[in-house]
Amino acid sequence: MSKNGVITHELNYVTANRFYVEMESNITASFSECSGLGVKIKREAYFEGGVNDQQRIILGQAEYTDVTLKRGITDDFVFWDWVTNILSGSKKERRNVNILLFNQAGETMQCWTLLAAVPVGWKAPALQANSNTVAIEELTLAYEGLKIAKSQGGGATKLNSGRHASGYFL
Repeated sequence: MSKNGVITHELNYVTANRFYVEMESNITASFSECSGLGVKIKREAYFEGGVNDQQRIILGQAEYTDVTLKRGITDDFVFWDWVTNILSGSKKERRNVNILLFNQAGETMQCWTLLAAVPVGWKAPALQANSNTVAIEELTLAYEGLKIAKSQGGGATKLNSGRHASGYFL
């Protein structure tokens, strides 16, 4: 918009540096890096006799890569409690985890939901005398499926035991 020759606009552009991790219906932590978010579909090439200039591609199952979250800031022990339950064998609970991307105006612009996620790696940060935050150096999550929505949130919940007909944990 232009007002008296001066351009005015809201800062609502999207950058990759405003993302948060949501679990149990709350924004639980802010991480400085998220890597590995992706899917690879297995495929097989099939060559048809007499057709030398083409190949047929047969698609297989999807394989989701582990997500690694680095240098997290949080005052909530929800991640550590989750890892502890896995280590003790008392509860091997899977959870849906949202990774939320915000614009500069604070609106959710995109949400990646890791379906039936489970922690497969955790590293503590270096301990420093001048630090006053509870941090996570690295958290690695394996997951069974991925949903992407333009804007969402509030759906990262504990899952019940047992699977839905779709194959996902409820």
